Amino acid sequence: MGIDDLVNQGKGYYEQNKAKINEALKSEKAEGVSDSVLDTGAEWAKKVAPDQHDAKVDEVRANIDKKIGNE
Repeated sequence: MGIDDLVNQGKGYYEQNKAKINEALKSEKAEGVSDSVLDTGAEWAKKVAPDQHDAKVDEVRANIDKKIGNE
């Protein structure tokens, strides 16, 4: 089984379960997990990037957060 086969299986799984996946992404649990991951990622980015980019890091984090979870 090659990479293309795995990708096609993944696409098929997604199409068959699209409603359940979207529901899970909008759940309370997804909100908590995504907030934790996004906070950690934003903190790391602010440590390694110059301070002048902190506002952009916060903006990107907020935009991603809007797409995942229920808030």
